[in-house]
Amino acid sequence: MLNQLSSILLEVLQPGDVIGFTFFTGYMSMFAASVFFFMERSEVDGKWRTSLLISGLITMIAAVHYFYMRGVWLETKTSPTEFRYIDWTLTVPLMCVEFYLLIKPYGGKTSTLWRLVGYSVFMLVTGYIGESIDPARTVLWGAISTLGYIGIVYEATLGSVKQVADQSPNPEVSKAVRLLRNFVLIGWGIYPIGYMTMPGGLLGNMGLNLDLIYNIGDAVNKIGFGLVVYGAAVASTKRESAKVITAVNA
Repeated sequence: MLNQLSSILLEVLQPGDVIGFTFFTGYMSMFAASVFFFMERSEVDGKWRTSLLISGLITMIAAVHYFYMRGVWLETKTSPTEFRYIDWTLTVPLMCVEFYLLIKPYGGKTSTLWRLVGYSVFMLVTGYIGESIDPARTVLWGAISTLGYIGIVYEATLGSVKQVADQSPNPEVSKAVRLLRNFVLIGWGIYPIGYMTMPGGLLGNMGLNLDLIYNIGDAVNKIGFGLVVYGAAVASTKRESAKVITAVNA
């Protein structure tokens, strides 16, 4: 009985626990985003509905994992590394799928999809090795992991994703690819900062908290990715509807 009571007390968010606060807000905000994306699917043109479904799945998967990560943090005050990488292994490839879904109606090839997914898996596996399996060589594994990140950036900046988007007749596609690319460049850049705060990392002695940085990065990037896709879907749907009305009136 006393052990159960102690466990309950440990799971209470304590005043001043900023990290715990971000775990709570993380899973609630991403759950709310999922509901929004799922509800809005019926309001956009058919070719955008799969993209919004993926956006909702990304934030829903993250919300479930954040619920469990919150529990780990409140009980142990340690970083829930394993849960976090399980989350990323599912959600980061799905975020790469969003790039492919944008260009698929305009000639995007499945080979592009597999390259993006391959880069993301390579980035995550090598990052996990450096964070959990071989932390003594964090910097080395972080550098290797960056190669996968560079591959994703290349595809969205100069590679096939960029090329197909620029050639598409829909300006919203090119705009969305550019915005998602910016999330990868800037938003995903938050994660290496957290990675380098681990013992053995370049910023390990600066007193920065890995989980605080990761939690902020996840919320910004996963919800932000979905909002970019939603914005493109709404704008494209309105443009197509306007064309139909114009054609009917003519």
